[in-house]
Amino acid sequence: MTSETLPTAILGASGYIGQHFARLLADHPFFGPPLLIGSERSVGRRLEEVWQLAEPPPEGLASARLVAGGPGKLARSGLRVAFSALPSGTAGPLETDLVRRGVSVFSNAADHRMDPRVPLLVPEVNGDHLDLLAPATRRRGILVTNPNCSTTGLVLALAPLIDLVKPRAVHVATYQALSGAGYPGVPSLTITDNVVPFIREEEEKIAHESARILGSLWGRRVTGLPVPFVAHCARVATREGHLEAVTVEAGRRPRRSEIERAWRTFDPLRGLDLPTAPHPPIELRAEADRPQPLRDRWAGSPSRARGMAATVGRVRWEPPFLRFFVLSHNAVRGGSGGSVLNAELARARGCLGAGGA
Repeated sequence: MTSETLPTAILGASGYIGQHFARLLADHPFFGPPLLIGSERSVGRRLEEVWQLAEPPPEGLASARLVAGGPGKLARSGLRVAFSALPSGTAGPLETDLVRRGVSVFSNAADHRMDPRVPLLVPEVNGDHLDLLAPATRRRGILVTNPNCSTTGLVLALAPLIDLVKPRAVHVATYQALSGAGYPGVPSLTITDNVVPFIREEEEKIAHESARILGSLWGRRVTGLPVPFVAHCARVATREGHLEAVTVEAGRRPRRSEIERAWRTFDPLRGLDLPTAPHPPIELRAEADRPQPLRDRWAGSPSRARGMAATVGRVRWEPPFLRFFVLSHNAVRGGSGGSVLNAELARARGCLGAGGA
């Protein structure tokens, strides 16, 4: 760690999302190398011993051991930034305690997502929602969440179109990868030769989170986008990458070329020093059979932003209905990478305070 990087920890580092955090933070120019906070079962083990991802663990962290650490101990150690991969239910009180002690927390958990005082952030879509943070909070610890993994891909695809098509309703059917259920995920005899058309609370999360993220900031309050979001969610037998079939009922009728241009030119973070930001954040495919999880889940450039772009394809415009598919990597764009990008934007906006004890 150099004098220019912030002391960092990963909460829940032994889990699936936690390991993606480790991969992204091992050599990050602003954060880390991270302290790996593990569960009771994993404390004392090396990261390489608990590794579950297809690619090998990052060289600089492979032999690092997972350690225990409560909020008080972590804050007293000088920790500045914590990336939370803790499960919902467990995450909430621990994250709140860390923030109270002056640590800035970037969370992948659902516990604080709908708290009106906490930014629910997809930087390309609603970076201005960081203004929800009170100035006094910024001088110490802040709490920022990223949305549900399916919500992330959906709002990325919709954001360039809101003013152009003025949606009256959005319908989405999701085909969600096994890894969205965490590790070890769905039992093999449940998903083999099968599709499971139910994921608990997923449809509600998509509706509520999408409206909030695409809503408008008025002072210190977000007014949700006044559009119904109707979702069907299913679990399918792919490893990574959530595919979504989207139908937008449009209130305006722009030319198809205008819609495609809006997707292609959408890159609101260009010019900012955000290493994990993909340029462009939306990749538009012309092929009739794209996007596909196997071929498109790692979309995004430069190399640090692999898996951070959403891929849009199979676009059909039959006014008033705009139909398309969108694919995003659930564990990267919809998980660890989303939180890391949130932290990069917060740093660029001067929201990371001096820390506490």
